[in-house]
Amino acid sequence: MFLPYRSRQYLCYKQSLSLKWRIILTGQVNAETELCPLCGTASQNFFRQQYFGCPECGGIFMIPHLRLSPAKEKARYETHNNDVTNPGYQKFVEPIVSAVLSDFSPEQRGLDFGAGPGPVISCLLHEKGFNIVQYDPFFADKPELLQQKYDYIVCCEVIEHFYQPAAEFRRLRELLVDGGRLFCMTMLYDEQIDFARWFYKNDETHVFFYRAQTLAWIERNLGFRNLQIKDRLIDFTCFSPD
Repeated sequence: MFLPYRSRQYLCYKQSLSLKWRIILTGQVNAETELCPLCGTASQNFFRQQYFGCPECGGIFMIPHLRLSPAKEKARYETHNNDVTNPGYQKFVEPIVSAVLSDFSPEQRGLDFGAGPGPVISCLLHEKGFNIVQYDPFFADKPELLQQKYDYIVCCEVIEHFYQPAAEFRRLRELLVDGGRLFCMTMLYDEQIDFARWFYKNDETHVFFYRAQTLAWIERNLGFRNLQIKDRLIDFTCFSPD
């Protein structure tokens, strides 16, 4: 059973504040290891004691006390260019829109999870007569939508914002019917990227980065199968082991 999204975000924020005050008061922090928020493995410093890398799932995550407060996080999202009529914005989300149009029919139910203030994917699918609703903890906080089941879920530029990715992916899996699909878009990290110069980490709301092996860990451990990765588009299929 999951806490509501806002409650879990607030709990994480309180925990990070507690750590921050311990650092301020004592001048000390155990900077050697941090537990990975995806798989729980003790992880080592990856970059300037700000990001830690997990040896088990390969995830890279921001140290908790550096995360923004909920108010600052929302303010950061509001600075994004969220004009749903912007051709560049529409082209950016085209891989997810095309996947849904190709594999689903208008009467099937979809959820735009983390839709943000400019739900361009939903708008484009609505134009095609598709049945998709929006949930966002800041801009479309409708918890009743998290009590329903969906044939597909889209998460465009969302999963890198997860403070607790294991809990979030479990929840997304529970929201899907058996055989349902989860479409995500994010930028994956690999060893060809110079992390110090990587623009994607410079957004303060990006707190967890995935490698291909991280997605494979999620597939194996969190109730998914048939993982497909096509550039920024990630496609999971939900299955029930019963």
